[in-house]
Amino acid sequence: MENIRLYEIDPKYISYLTEFAPHLFHNKQAGQNNERKYIGIVLSINGYDYFAPLSSFKPKHYRMKESLDFMKIKEYAVINLNNMFPVQMELCTYVDINKQSNPKYKALLLAEYRFIKSIQERIRKNAATLYNLKLREGDTTSLAKRCNDFLLLENACKQYENNN
Repeated sequence: MENIRLYEIDPKYISYLTEFAPHLFHNKQAGQNNERKYIGIVLSINGYDYFAPLSSFKPKHYRMKESLDFMKIKEYAVINLNNMFPVQMELCTYVDINKQSNPKYKALLLAEYRFIKSIQERIRKNAATLYNLKLREGDTTSLAKRCNDFLLLENACKQYENNN
């Protein structure tokens, strides 16, 4: 399978999805310099490609342990696989790190991406396990409750594609 890559996703689609997945963050919030990046493809299932949001590393992340749905990208970023969602590739823009104009941000993205590539098989394995767990468990466990409703998001993705 192809390497996981960094993407930006159409902000209109993300806004649309937040109606169905309240844990999703918008691409850019007030005071934020750069648009949120997503990693993909973390999972291909039922004809859908899944992407997971990257979040900046925060002090609280030092205390948190990695788990099936939470992965640290050293002290650069974190991946919350419980917030992964399906998206059509037409709504994704590949991030060419070499075209970043801010040298510090470019260096950060390169460091994040190098590490992500080194653990991409674990990311994909965790994504598949999490997807199946959510379908099997529904909302009966704390882990399953933290997850997006993947089948609901697949239907929402299909509706969005049909209406646009």
